Amino acid sequence: MSTAADNRRKAPAGERVADWADGRLGIYSLAKANMRKIFPDHWSFMLGEVCLYSFVIIIMTGVYLTLFFHPSMTEVTYHGSYVPLQGMKMSEAFASTMHISFDVRGGLLIRQIHHWAALIFVAAMLVHMMRVFFTGAFRKPREVNWLFGFLLLVLGMFTGFTGYSLPDDLLSGTGVRFMEGAILSIPIIGTYVSMFLFGGEFPGADFVPRFFSIHVLLLPGIMLGLLVAHLILVFYHKHTQFPGPGRTNKNVVGMPLLPVYMAKAGGFFFLVFGLIAALAGLASINPIWAMGPYRPDQVSTGAQPDWYMGFSEGLIRVMPGWEINVAGHTLVLGVLIPLIIFPLVLAAIAVYPFIESWVTGDKREHHLLDRPRNAPTRTAFGVAWLTWYLVLLVGGGNDLWATHFHLSINTITWFVRIAFFVGPVVAFVATRRICLGLQRRDKDKVLHGRESGIIKRLPHGEFVEVHEPLSQEQLHTLTAHEQPKPLELEPEVDENGVARKAGAGQRLRVKLSKGFYGEGTHIPKATAEEYQEITSGHGHH
Repeated sequence: MSTAADNRRKAPAGERVADWADGRLGIYSLAKANMRKIFPDHWSFMLGEVCLYSFVIIIMTGVYLTLFFHPSMTEVTYHGSYVPLQGMKMSEAFASTMHISFDVRGGLLIRQIHHWAALIFVAAMLVHMMRVFFTGAFRKPREVNWLFGFLLLVLGMFTGFTGYSLPDDLLSGTGVRFMEGAILSIPIIGTYVSMFLFGGEFPGADFVPRFFSIHVLLLPGIMLGLLVAHLILVFYHKHTQFPGPGRTNKNVVGMPLLPVYMAKAGGFFFLVFGLIAALAGLASINPIWAMGPYRPDQVSTGAQPDWYMGFSEGLIRVMPGWEINVAGHTLVLGVLIPLIIFPLVLAAIAVYPFIESWVTGDKREHHLLDRPRNAPTRTAFGVAWLTWYLVLLVGGGNDLWATHFHLSINTITWFVRIAFFVGPVVAFVATRRICLGLQRRDKDKVLHGRESGIIKRLPHGEFVEVHEPLSQEQLHTLTAHEQPKPLELEPEVDENGVARKAGAGQRLRVKLSKGFYGEGTHIPKATAEEYQEITSGHGHH
């Protein structure tokens, strides 16, 4: 008579290993609870996957590059394969980067994959956050996940900057000098921060090793922890979904994680990897041999940071060179004011979910997404911020605009200064009007159907266009959104006749709430009575 122990010994080796692991780690119960988790399907959800896969590619290629890179500023004489620089003195960091590019098999390709993946990672995070913002996916209970995503974006920007500076070439060295000047403008602590980063007077002898430690250990470690926490919360809260038939705040309509979603995700990873590799093989990026090693007494014309830091540089470039003296100390306002504006804007982005929740008084959980047109004020704020960002990006590259388009750099600078204040306002007003126009169009489609392009002549001679009625699914999608009412001030006298006066905070909240949901901020949805009247033939062609 066989025993359970005999049966375990007769089981295949793989099954015995699985049983051993499950008895100690509880893998089976964990997998059973999560591997069939449902995920909705929409093309915009792939933006987050692009972020994840780009980060994986950055880690893989970064590990390879660290095997050959020497983070040292020790001066050496170059004797490598690139003939134009032979015999030139340079830092060991620059020389090792040249070695990777020309003497390590596949080194240049890996360098370029790493750099392109970093650019795509930050770009995908920005677009992904815009998708989350415009659809309202940051609302309760996902405010903390919004903060995690925001921190990943900011840390990604600074990780990219430190990595971009490691080769110690003339282009990146100019950017580091720019950063050093901005740090020195900070009152009281600026010189101490500069000494800490550079180990002495700029450029010092330690900034490449210190940037290397920050780039490969500190920032990626924090980002990896935030990414894991971000994904855990996505699993815990369940994924958001767009409204549609059968979709509510209490369910998720989509595909199971295994096997469907994982198969699609795996294929999409290799697609992203292949496209980045093709881009790296076809388009040169950061050719340090064309710039040469960094020297403090030289600067390259058209020196630009990577695009994600361009708007911060634009703030400083277009700011007037104001200075004031306070207690015998000179404050460089032309640099200090942009350094104050930059973190304030980032902080406003981070806390926006909490601001909107406070203004609107909405404390409910939301698992259904908004169509951007149905939240015109929020959408207008997002477009205004993007406009502001693009205007400053022009300012950050004002010299390139001037040389490539034969324009006056002073004209470009004044354009950016004016557009800094005017552009976001114009974008806000125009976007909200466009959203209201799209709402009117949706209402018209619900009541009258879709335009077919077929013209028909009626018996009395009138020409009309035949409209095709929408399906029930389309009608549901166009009418599923809510239209909240703005907050109102409480009566000045309560039910007991006791006078109460609203505070300044409450008055501000009500005023902002009317800006979000008050008159003129939305088009009333078509009612069932209106739809029945139209479709019954009264006034409908």
